[in-house]
Amino acid sequence: MPAKTITYAEDCRQAILRGVNKLADTVKVTLGPRGRNVVLEKKFGSPASTKDGVTVAKEIELEEPTENMGAQLVREVASKTSDVAGDGTTTAT
Repeated sequence: MPAKTITYAEDCRQAILRGVNKLADTVKVTLGPRGRNVVLEKKFGSPASTKDGVTVAKEIELEEPTENMGAQLVREVASKTSDVAGDGTTTAT
């Protein structure tokens, strides 16, 4: 396998969009006063339950590398929002 894989055109854009949507679909259930909890599986210890969008976003890793890049883009937005504003991470996602 080469050190870098270069992908072009519609296939790449669609894979990135799938990654963005997978992360957003998971995080959006935590939005607002009627938002629901998300249970996060940990490699060690007991599972964690949270309604914090940035916490949920940080825990998501997708298997397909190009989809994971899309998820990482959204994860970075949520993380920066959390650092600057301290809240609104679910809305940013």
